Amino acid sequence: MSRRSTLPSVDDDHQRILELLQTYLDALYDGDARTLRSTFHPQALLFAEVRGEIVQKALDVYVDGVANRESPASRNDPYGMSILSVEVIGAIASAKVRVKVTGNNYFNFLSLLKTGGNEWRIVNKLYTHLDA
Repeated sequence: MSRRSTLPSVDDDHQRILELLQTYLDALYDGDARTLRSTFHPQALLFAEVRGEIVQKALDVYVDGVANRESPASRNDPYGMSILSVEVIGAIASAKVRVKVTGNNYFNFLSLLKTGGNEWRIVNKLYTHLDA
């Protein structure tokens, strides 16, 4: 009796999202603000719950913060980034990623949208910090 795989196939959209997420994580690690900005829709919304405080940031403020901090790559910190899950339904997707940087342990829930030209962009970032 043969068994069929129950794993979903990785189609082109799923692959493009995985590549975008890897670009996002690498840009955070490298402190590459220009590349980081390219992963977001220009009107993306960012919200967080960090150590009991609710935070809302404009994309420019968030990207500037990454640009003006010492990057984990420049300190030779271990690469603590990982893609935990991705779900794609038509032209929308959601992803869960882990971002371990500078002593922080963040979990991000990212909403993505396929924009004109078949490009995927992050339109919403919701994140929290958990003690490791």
